[in-house]
Order: sequence, then C-alpha cells, then structure tokens
Amino acid sequence: MSNPYFDRSPAFKEGGTAVVERTPHGYPTMPGYEPGRVGQTATSGQQAARYGQVSPQQVAGLEQQYAAPSAVNVDRGRMTYDDVIMRTAAMFGVIVAVGALTWNLATSPATSGIGMMVMMAGAIGALVLGLVNSFKREPSPVLILAYAACEGAMLGAFSGVMELAYPGIVLQAVLGTLAVFAVMLAAYKVAGFRVSGKAARILLLAMGGYLIFSLVNFLLMVTGVVSDPWGLRGVTVAGIPLGLVIGALAVVMAAFSLAMDFESIQRGVERGLPTRYAWAGAFGLTVTLVWLYVEILRILAILRGDD
Repeated sequence: MSNPYFDRSPAFKEGGTAVVERTPHGYPTMPGYEPGRVGQTATSGQQAARYGQVSPQQVAGLEQQYAAPSAVNVDRGRMTYDDVIMRTAAMFGVIVAVGALTWNLATSPATSGIGMMVMMAGAIGALVLGLVNSFKREPSPVLILAYAACEGAMLGAFSGVMELAYPGIVLQAVLGTLAVFAVMLAAYKVAGFRVSGKAARILLLAMGGYLIFSLVNFLLMVTGVVSDPWGLRGVTVAGIPLGLVIGALAVVMAAFSLAMDFESIQRGVERGLPTRYAWAGAFGLTVTLVWLYVEILRILAILRGDD
C-alpha cells in the first residue's frame, strides 16, 4: 500500500518543509562549517593571514573553486533518484534471496510443513515491521531490510505453492506487476498523471477499508469459520468470485498508490532531503509493488482455479 511514512512526514507531504541541517544554535549550516570549532584559536604554524593579505596559493585555490562545476545533490549529501533506485534494488535483492530459500522449503515434500510455518512467521513479521517502519520519524535501514527479509520469507513460500498448483503463474504475476509499474511510471512522467486532493483522500479511505477486509478475512480463515481456501474471496456473486472483483479494485488502488509514491519521492528530491530519506522512498515503493504482485498472483490463481 501507499507508504504512510510519506503521509506523516512533513518533509514529503505536499506543502511541507524541507529538512535542513542546523548548527547547535539553530541556524542553517553553511558549506565548510564545522560545529564546535567556533572560538578556537589557531595554533603555532597555523596563524591566520592578516586582513588584506592573500597568498598565491590561496588565489590559485579560489580560481580552482570558481572553475569547478556547481555542486549537485550527490555532492551535498542530498537524496537523489539514484539513491532511491539503489536502495529499492537492495530491498528486492533481500526479498529474492530469502524467497528462494523459503520457496525450496515450501515445495519440498520433506520440508513443506516448515515452509508453511516460515511463511506465516514472515507474514506476521512483515506486518509488524511494516507498521514500525511506517510510523518511525526517521527511516531505519536495518529495520527496512528486516522487513524485506520477512516479505521474502512470506512471498517465497506463497509463490512456490502457487507455482506447484498452477505452473507458470509466478512468471505471469511478475510480468503483470512490471507492466503496471511501467504504465504508471509513463503516465506519471509523460502524461503528468497525479493523484491528489479529493482523489487521494478517497483512495486512502478505500485502502483503509480494504485493509480491514483483509484482516477480517484472514481471521475467518485461520479460525476455520470459512472453509474456502480464499476465505470470503471465494464467495460467488452472480457466478463471479468476490475475489476477482476485490482483486481488480485492489490492483487499481495499488496502481494509483504507485503514482502517489512517485510524487512523494520527486518532492523529496526537489526539497533536497538528506540521503537517508532515500530508504523511506525505497520502502514505499517496495510495499506497493509487493502488494500489487500478491493481488495479481491471487487473481490469476482464482481464474485458473475456475478452469
């Protein structure tokens, strides 16, 4: 889903303010300023040159500085798009690595029981760490990567089981996820597609309702109240599984959430946020892409199960 960190952080919110590094007295720092050095006197051999006296070495240094290209975000320790891309790649690297292990556990007859337990533990861990990361004031790389590991544990086992039941379904879900991502990125960059104002509020309310439905459905499945393997999603309305309707709506919500993530990341780069906030951008993208993948995989499984 859309990264709640973006919604809560003044640095990422529309109309918010940029994060500015400050001196101990509250003033913005300037290039070359080192807190704690004010008032220190020069030691022997480091006497300051008298006013009006400039050495040839100083002149050469100044000329070199003027000739140098102007600083970019990378030079100033500010968040860039490359930072977000690299951290997102790191998160998916962890997801794939852990997922490969749990895939093998879940699909092997000798370890399938262990694989299912690891999948449940990963799902719970991903939920808890997802909430923790969402409500932290500052992004934590360790907790964000731990979240990726839990997602990998859940996704690997779940995908492996789906692949055993419906060969080729995982590749189809991955391609579908990439296709939606590419379409939304093109719509955002080329067509200027945005989700803001009233539309954004409606989307957030719809996502909240979907989250409540998912939790209730999970509890009904765990307690055995609903025997269908998809829970309430397996209920048919006019011959159409409810899971298809809800899944289609969820894919639309996830796609719109991607546009909101793109806008939040762009806002963070333009405001010159510190590099550490790139982890927040990577976290938001990963959460949304994982959600999108799971929904597409579930829709494909329901469709192929009806064949």
